[in-house]
Amino acid sequence: MEKNYKIDVVEDVAGITVVKGFRAGAAACDIRNKNDFDRLDTAVIVSDNLATAAGVFTTNDVKAAPVLTDIANLDRTTKVRAIVANSGNANACTGDRGMEDARRTCEFLAEKLGVEAKQVLVCSTGRIGEFMPMDKLFKGIEGALGSLSDSAESASAAARAIMTSDTRPKTVQVDVEFNGKKIRLAGMAKGAGMIEPNMATMLAFIVCDAVISQSLLKECLKFAANKSFNRITVDGDMSTNDTVLCMCNGSSKVEILESDADSIMAFRKGLLEVSKALARKIVGDGEKITKVVEVHVCGAKTEGQAEKICRSIGNSLLVKSSWFGEDPNWGRITDSAGYARTGIKLEKIDLDYDGIPVLKAGQPVAENKPLWKKAVSKKTFTINLNLNLGQAEETILASDLTEGYVNFNKGE
Repeated sequence: MEKNYKIDVVEDVAGITVVKGFRAGAAACDIRNKNDFDRLDTAVIVSDNLATAAGVFTTNDVKAAPVLTDIANLDRTTKVRAIVANSGNANACTGDRGMEDARRTCEFLAEKLGVEAKQVLVCSTGRIGEFMPMDKLFKGIEGALGSLSDSAESASAAARAIMTSDTRPKTVQVDVEFNGKKIRLAGMAKGAGMIEPNMATMLAFIVCDAVISQSLLKECLKFAANKSFNRITVDGDMSTNDTVLCMCNGSSKVEILESDADSIMAFRKGLLEVSKALARKIVGDGEKITKVVEVHVCGAKTEGQAEKICRSIGNSLLVKSSWFGEDPNWGRITDSAGYARTGIKLEKIDLDYDGIPVLKAGQPVAENKPLWKKAVSKKTFTINLNLNLGQAEETILASDLTEGYVNFNKGE
């Protein structure tokens, strides 16, 4: 289908308040119980009017209480007014008390805003298996509401408040023009470890000023997440709390209609660009990483085959360790591609690092070895694996595995 839109991506904006009709606030309430009242740990995002909402959540069988609460709320309503998120405590594996605490959190903010509890979504990230200090969280919500505004400062504070092991906030703005109309999307995210979605410890909140139905928004968000957040890996671990939420408040008056293919294409592309930008920032801030590697598999029989091989390579501890050591160990790459057990044939494989041939029809291009080393010594590089079996392709973003990651995660 012909492209009838223009996309403008603005990196590292203050945050979600660049979209009209959304306000943000943040506060510090020592949810980590470390007597640290300087570190922001509670964020609130509020739409000035009811906003169409949809979410994509972890596929982990063990889902945290906030995830289950949001799934239930979005089943009960198509419109929401607010999101409350905290860092420092995941409220995961906390049983009936955790569910009650998540419900009470929604009720508390709903009462403050004068809305129904089902119109509030809740997200938590941090330590698993500890009960939420509710008195502190309630004070944090009150503090965040006290700072609520559409200012850049408030948006930036909210983006920082959801950080755990992140070293920096992650925000982006995307403007979309189509058929003489304009819409704006913005997003903020956190994530650095436990990153291997099918939806990592990652949270992402996206807002937009378009008018759209929940069913269409859900479809577009699922597509965007699948091609972005579900195409990254840092350590191969899927979290209990992974959540992507999108709110569209209609402040632009621009409608995205199921009967209008141009509007759907433009909105979907804008949503995808926001998601991809946030996903890249998550991998780039992976815990103690030194390399970001794009793994591209093409010439596959199906996209499923290509994706499975991408993940097998990107999650191989031997491959990731060689990336850290700047060792162009192509044998580990072909080995991990093979143990994905999808029916590849070595004699057909072409492999390159940043366009530098490594294998041709399964045979090493040994004279290029010094160039392989140079390629994998860079902070970012691309591995291209052509199976020469078909036309399908897939890509994931992955990171190396470092001594620093092990030391950082050997205890809490």
